Amino acid sequence: MIGKLFLQNLVFVGLMALVLFVSAGTMAWASAWLYLIVSAVAGLASGLWLARTDPALLAERMRLKAPDQPSADKWFMLVFVVIAAAWFVVMGLDRRLQASAMPFLLQAGGLVLYVASIVFVMWVFHENSFAAPTVTVQAERHHHVISTGPYAFVRHPMYAGVMLYFIGTPLVIGSWWGLAMMPVFFLAFAVRSRIEERTLIAGLPGYAEYAQRVRYRLLPGIW
Repeated sequence: MIGKLFLQNLVFVGLMALVLFVSAGTMAWASAWLYLIVSAVAGLASGLWLARTDPALLAERMRLKAPDQPSADKWFMLVFVVIAAAWFVVMGLDRRLQASAMPFLLQAGGLVLYVASIVFVMWVFHENSFAAPTVTVQAERHHHVISTGPYAFVRHPMYAGVMLYFIGTPLVIGSWWGLAMMPVFFLAFAVRSRIEERTLIAGLPGYAEYAQRVRYRLLPGIW
């Protein structure tokens, strides 16, 4: 499993690098290199931490699909991958055209947000061993409702944490164009949360009651 973790991380970071540098037309891009190095280290570190603390969750997260994944979620994932790829292309083109001039302090703040997103998602993993990348009810793993930690405040804390990533990444890279696409990702996670909730209410005992008890999906007091 560790070998697969290293390979998947290498492929993922390599694809990001390819899209960024090809669309930018240069590899002389210090902030992009910083982002890629942090991503590679964080991906391996979090994977190795899961391998030690929750290997079942790591195995679940390394699966690319689940047998009972709803068709709506399959379509969502396909569209989301296209949007994410377009996002990296847009940031690369921003660099190619030298369209953004972002202050260093904002880029440093973006790095803080990126690291904060990693820490927050690790907290989610610590609380929820069923935090799979696909929408599915994991009956074989005795899936049950999680209401502790961040789940006591919002129903989809991992999406909230990942939103910090989609804000922090373009700031680190220095792309106003990339930051302008952030509402698209918020809308995407709003759609994904509804797909997930329909699946969990239908197949996970107690989730409907949990959803009534915890009112907010992503942002406490807001939505």
